[in-house]
Amino acid sequence: MQRVAIVDHGLCNVDSIRRAINECGAKAEVTNLPEDLSRADKIVLPGVGAFPDAMAALEQHGLIDAICEQALGEGVPLLGVCLGMQLLATDSVEVRPTKGLGLIPGHVERLVPSNLLERIPHVGWNEVHQRYEHRLLAGVADRVDFYFVHSFHFRCDSDVDELATTEHCGQFTSMVARGNVFGAQFHPEKSQAHGLRVLRNFVEL
Repeated sequence: MQRVAIVDHGLCNVDSIRRAINECGAKAEVTNLPEDLSRADKIVLPGVGAFPDAMAALEQHGLIDAICEQALGEGVPLLGVCLGMQLLATDSVEVRPTKGLGLIPGHVERLVPSNLLERIPHVGWNEVHQRYEHRLLAGVADRVDFYFVHSFHFRCDSDVDELATTEHCGQFTSMVARGNVFGAQFHPEKSQAHGLRVLRNFVEL
């Protein structure tokens, strides 16, 4: 059975994603201890709230080096969810300029409405447009809906790291993939069958 470490930095409700990971046939362990990451087969980095607060919490628990070592040094698959995906970036302008984990080159910027009907934060169901086939999306049809809650978005430096996009405030990156590091701007644990399929695909990588 795959052991999946869910990083608990205190800025997310990890119960729903823990239950979803367990439902996908893995053993989920919620932790804020760096040594637990070294024993995991997979790592999930969830998050809600502000980027600088999350990075400060990761640093406080000694998790920044641990996450980067496991992802880059050991090749452990890592999935960032919502704010967790944004934390993979080089930096963010949310609240104040803040460095991210730097696992996928890019920058986190505020969503800017392109018309009067677009609301910020972006909350609710929206289509995810797949840019290319990927094992993380195996069995998931193109342009199905996932559940979003966010006001900022990840702008990749390279298009090759952009796995999927979504239409809102123009177009934003809704999934990223670079080697063994992945991210979903939506909440798979709240996205019913399609979200569970994404999580199951991650567990089975």
